[in-house]
Amino acid sequence: MEAKRFDLISRLPNEILHHVVSCLPLKEAVRTCSLSSSWKCLWAPFQVNLNFKLSEVSGEELEAEVKKILHTFLRHYDSHGICKCYSRSENGQKKFLEANGDLFFLAVKGVEKELHLNFSEVEEITSEFNLKLEVPPNAGFHNHSCFSSLKSLHLRSITHLTENLVSSLFTNCLVLESLMLENCSGLQSIDIKANDCLQSITVMDCPEMVSIILSAPSLKKFSYKGVILQIQLRNTVSLFDVLLDFEHVSSNYEFECEEILTLLASLKEVEMLSLSGWLLEWLCLAGVIFEWLEFQFSKLKVLHWTDSSMDKHKRDSLACFLNITPVLENLLIRASLKPFSTQASLNSNAKFINQSRISVSPPYINTFWHEPHLWVDYCSVRSNASRLENLRVVKLVGLANDEIQLQLMDLLLKKAIMLESITLTSLEKHSWRIFKVPQSQKKHSSKIYSRPMAFPPADGSLLCFTEDSCCHLQQGNSF
Repeated sequence: MEAKRFDLISRLPNEILHHVVSCLPLKEAVRTCSLSSSWKCLWAPFQVNLNFKLSEVSGEELEAEVKKILHTFLRHYDSHGICKCYSRSENGQKKFLEANGDLFFLAVKGVEKELHLNFSEVEEITSEFNLKLEVPPNAGFHNHSCFSSLKSLHLRSITHLTENLVSSLFTNCLVLESLMLENCSGLQSIDIKANDCLQSITVMDCPEMVSIILSAPSLKKFSYKGVILQIQLRNTVSLFDVLLDFEHVSSNYEFECEEILTLLASLKEVEMLSLSGWLLEWLCLAGVIFEWLEFQFSKLKVLHWTDSSMDKHKRDSLACFLNITPVLENLLIRASLKPFSTQASLNSNAKFINQSRISVSPPYINTFWHEPHLWVDYCSVRSNASRLENLRVVKLVGLANDEIQLQLMDLLLKKAIMLESITLTSLEKHSWRIFKVPQSQKKHSSKIYSRPMAFPPADGSLLCFTEDSCCHLQQGNSF
């Protein structure tokens, strides 16, 4: 009989297990609660029951009470922890087994001075509101608030009931480096004025939002995922990594081509950029000729293009956009319906893009000037595209094996004169390297999978694919 195996680690004293968990990143540490009952006990929440309904108190009273709770919870960062705060039930019913009331917020802290604060929506109908977050310029480091040493703050499900509370708490975030806002129903606009410490801002899935205004002199990374809206970047001279994942158009926002161009012009100094493919198509259909613009992306080295599919207009609009990226070195083109993992790392911006979106129909626009590429044949597109003298790495993910995609590969192979690698990866993560075989060498390529084109290159060359076992692209990998 096989000897019974003991879980020696779980049998260690709780003090040692606490130390083990505190050495892990917060996300990985939380997963340990599913290992066994011993590990789950380490995550016993700090629980608080408020003796009032949220609708019965003023904003000042609520703010004072929450600050008192968080001050106790965040007094030390020597271990990860969870705090649950309940208010008296609005409908008089026992809604949760843990308490006789409604869950007001759930807070999770990490040893790296990070806080995830998730508010619960206690009303079925959420009122519209505007959120202003500002660290006063005269805020001194003598502030002893529990938020004064916080470095990372993740806010979820803010409502009109908690907007003033959140604004008040943010004023004490004197050394905050990373801010994320997610899933805030009713939120119409965000106005953020940060000090010199804030370096990363992420805004995700706020469906009613129409405006974002950012002022952060040390901001390096900005990521937005949601409906298309107006974004104003003020005093963001350090910005170099941007993701704009416009999923669709909100009924509250009227598409204005000039607003989008103004936004792109404010990003002309960035080095990494992620864009939705349909946005470039819209701009071309609206009459934009990228080469005629008064700006170029003169420092852009990494471009992520993402959409649910690739068609002729999207291919040609991408070719037009590449004309204003003179120093581009890495290009990732992803066309699939498979969703990305939503990791909170902006080093790999593509991770935030949700491919489950439906295709967006371009607007009907009367115009007398437009990118000529969108109305001509492929041969004209190929001849008019600018040379990409610095492009070295191209990765194509999820593209269908049809004429549109083959023409895109041919275009990149022709225009990227310094290209070192072009890789095609299927959704099943099978990868192939792509190259052209000159007409004079076609007879030597019989053992390599090749695909002739309906509109072959003028030099008579052939596109070939060779299986690449060492170039499998993981979900969301960046260059």
